[in-house]
Amino acid sequence: MSRSERSPLLLAGLLAAAGVAHFAVPRPFDAVVPRALPGGPRAWTFASGAAELALAAGLAAPRTRRAAALAAAAFFVGVFPANVKMAVDWRRRPAAQRAVAYGRLPLQVPLVLWARGVAAGVAKDG
Repeated sequence: MSRSERSPLLLAGLLAAAGVAHFAVPRPFDAVVPRALPGGPRAWTFASGAAELALAAGLAAPRTRRAAALAAAAFFVGVFPANVKMAVDWRRRPAAQRAVAYGRLPLQVPLVLWARGVAAGVAKDG
């Protein structure tokens, strides 16, 4: 399996693991849902988990990979406010927890670029 074939599957695995976590252990995700969103945090936790699972499935299938990769890039941008909320909420926690919260913020950039790279790779290969 080439690197270009492995990259979308690794991204799919990351999204699938995150999606499962949203259903298996929803409370930490509920806590970072911005309160301004309607419907309550649990609905958004489950919706984002379902979206991650759908994106993972789309990335795993070559026919839907490009569209899923572009959607994943948009998804990573869309969940950024939750990461900002976590960083703000955790600003008075112990240093290790603050580091996790602050570390999530710049992590979104490589995730967006990775997803866009997968989409570009499909366009180039296909």
